[in-house]
Amino acid sequence: MPGDDGAARPGLVDRRDLMAALDHAAEKRVTVVSAPAGSGKTSLLRLWADRRRRDRRIVFLSVKPGQYDAQLFWLTLLGVIRGTEPPAPAPGYDGQAMVDKVLTELSASGEPTVLIIDDLHELTSSEANEQLAALLTSLPAEVHAVVATRRDPALRLHQLRLAGELAEIRAPQLRFTEDETRKLLTAAGIRLPDQVVTTLYERTEGWAAGLRLAVLSLTGHPQPERFVAEFSGSDRTVAEYLMAEMLDRQSSEVRRLLLRTALLDRVNGELADLLTGATGSERILLDLEDANAFVVSLDPARSWFRYHHLFGDLLRLELRRTAPGDVPDLHRIAARWSADHSDTADAIRHLQAAGDWTEAAQLLTDHALSLTLDGQAGTVAVLLRTFPARIGEDSPGLALVHAIADLDQLHLDQADAHLDVVRAYAATTPPGRQYRLRTAIASLDLLSARLRGNFEGVFEQVDALPSAASGQSTADVAISNDLRALSLLNLGVTEAWSLRLPESEKYLLEGATLARDIGRPYVEVACLAHLGFTATGHSFALARQYCENAIEEATHHGWDTEPVIAPAQATLAWILIRTGEFDHGEQWLNRARHATQAGAEPGIRLLIHLVTATLGAVRGRYDEALAELAAAGDLNARIAGNHALTPRITGLTIATHVRLGELDQARAALAAVDDQLAGTDEVRNATAVLRLAEHDPTGARDVLRPAAGGAPITLVEANLLDALACHDLGDESAAQAAVERALQLAEPDRLILPFAITGGRQLLEALPPHSTSHAALVSDILDAIHGNDHTVVPGPSEALSPSELRVLRYLPTNLTRPEIAGELSVSVNTVNTHIRHIYAKLGATDRSSAVQRGRDLRLLSTGVR
Repeated sequence: MPGDDGAARPGLVDRRDLMAALDHAAEKRVTVVSAPAGSGKTSLLRLWADRRRRDRRIVFLSVKPGQYDAQLFWLTLLGVIRGTEPPAPAPGYDGQAMVDKVLTELSASGEPTVLIIDDLHELTSSEANEQLAALLTSLPAEVHAVVATRRDPALRLHQLRLAGELAEIRAPQLRFTEDETRKLLTAAGIRLPDQVVTTLYERTEGWAAGLRLAVLSLTGHPQPERFVAEFSGSDRTVAEYLMAEMLDRQSSEVRRLLLRTALLDRVNGELADLLTGATGSERILLDLEDANAFVVSLDPARSWFRYHHLFGDLLRLELRRTAPGDVPDLHRIAARWSADHSDTADAIRHLQAAGDWTEAAQLLTDHALSLTLDGQAGTVAVLLRTFPARIGEDSPGLALVHAIADLDQLHLDQADAHLDVVRAYAATTPPGRQYRLRTAIASLDLLSARLRGNFEGVFEQVDALPSAASGQSTADVAISNDLRALSLLNLGVTEAWSLRLPESEKYLLEGATLARDIGRPYVEVACLAHLGFTATGHSFALARQYCENAIEEATHHGWDTEPVIAPAQATLAWILIRTGEFDHGEQWLNRARHATQAGAEPGIRLLIHLVTATLGAVRGRYDEALAELAAAGDLNARIAGNHALTPRITGLTIATHVRLGELDQARAALAAVDDQLAGTDEVRNATAVLRLAEHDPTGARDVLRPAAGGAPITLVEANLLDALACHDLGDESAAQAAVERALQLAEPDRLILPFAITGGRQLLEALPPHSTSHAALVSDILDAIHGNDHTVVPGPSEALSPSELRVLRYLPTNLTRPEIAGELSVSVNTVNTHIRHIYAKLGATDRSSAVQRGRDLRLLSTGVR
């Protein structure tokens, strides 16, 4: 757990007054501990947290130095709260959703919790600071937060201050008293006369860092009184003087390790050995931490360490003063180690610090896409901004990085301009590097075409993907695999939005498998998230399974509120609404809408608009539905290709105008449709709705008659509209036959939406007794439309209730009673009770005889699946 070693180290002074102040502050919602470097904030909070563990959960986070990435901050905090590794980052995160998730995690246990965020001054992201302020002002009642910082935080906490819910502890309160100074010396085994202790206290003014450095220097000093007498003051000059004293008293081995590792944000034994050219560095680091020598471990295994910030600053000053020529080489060594250990971002930072701009640019160019696929788009943008302007001219490959960043932000024109620069550059590079650049360019062209909705352009780009070169290096193979996985995702999505669903399913499954094999979970989840849509054309059960699997995988990685999972959430909402679970569908729709607040590709936004409009139409909120459809139409007009959802958006728009009584607007919308679109099932159905409203049932039947194939949902709708037309013509026999065909088509997937949206209630309620073999489905439909007050009389002396009919329809399946209970969201006891009643009412003795009796009475279809 970063920044939390779980216990106070030996030698820390029990500062009772400050402990009491923190205890008192904990009665409020938030405590701010604000004091300069070296004031003892971290040591104090660790000791206090260790004591409070007895009665509450402690969550301790030390902000990483130079933390400018808001997403990484929140993911790290989420991992600390859960006691796990941080979830993997994902492109396009939603900050507010992350705040909500952290609040949920904090309150999940229900036990009193203290959230401590140390070194908040290192959080330089204004976005993250604003979100943190929102978190602190919304904490659950059982959570108290403490933030420690060198300067007043950029947090808007005035509401808490005015409400008396903010406690503040500042530098004067953190200063050691003379008595505490004496205890500190005693704990370190240092005996000084009282007068000398008083002098030391006065010279340091109780400054914790000065006292700590003095203790280190005094340990074993041959003339402690002289040492105390020879310095004065409490500012940085004193710290530097004490640093020199302390370093002079260290062995050459320890001194070399401290100085040559000072340029790192964190260090382990292996890297320290490499930088010092020695062995045994881990043992030295452990000994320094045990001695409270400004070294702290970052993980429970005590394998990674960092220096206290003031100590690190002073070590770096000393390194530059004594060995400035070594600094670039040390950064290069650290860069090579980081690159070898797959920490590309740190490797690039070290190369930049060494002044090796060309090498840094090449490394970023080669790995920018990989970093983005790992969710580090913000890191890529910051690294890109760090390069001097001239490097962009000397390293045209960086244009590829600019293109990736632009595509991530949906700045498509700028991305295309940068790709043109890279194309010209790639033509002049050596063959090996040319392959890598051409592969990247082709893949990004593919992504750009997909984001524009230029679906034909996507297929053209497939041929531009370079074939694998023989004798590729390991790095080239990794990059090729990344780009291949991304290409399969783009192809799969494009095929889906072109309604070539089998091809889409093939590409997405292949892409998910490849992404899993090469360790790219974000791309895997992206592929899985789109799979649900590919199955909606032939099996809602499979589509729902795909969606639920994708959501489960995304949740495992902490991406359940990210845009990457929105396709599965929106598709699941679409399925649930089609099958009559309107409230449940709305919940998933809201999640999808929330996940795409930070931006999403046009296809997903279209789907969300369509599903929202459909739900509004079902509930009779036609004005709201038309507003969503208008937004979808505007978005659709900006898409270069023909989107799969266009016919349904157009048809629903026409039909909604009709249902709102706006026949002229419906006619105008229909007149604007081209011949190809007019021939689609969705628009033909909408035309029939208009003809029925114009009292032209014959014209409605003429429009519907050509419909023979197509998706089940449009066929169900067409048969219901045909039934309405037959009813208007007075042909009740034909109307009843059309309703029965609609029920037969709806039965496999339990399609309810067409009945709800077309006025199917009247048709179902007009059915003569015992006239349908789909009585259980009829009950479900009527329940979904009007609640649970409809009973379908099946024929036996005592009618089955709607709940019993719902259980009856599961009896022909292989589902067990617990599984049926799960499907219906009821207890097993409830299912058992319903089955007993079914057997009694149908005169059955077991499950098979109940099914046969249900079919004989036309309560069940002979083709139930």
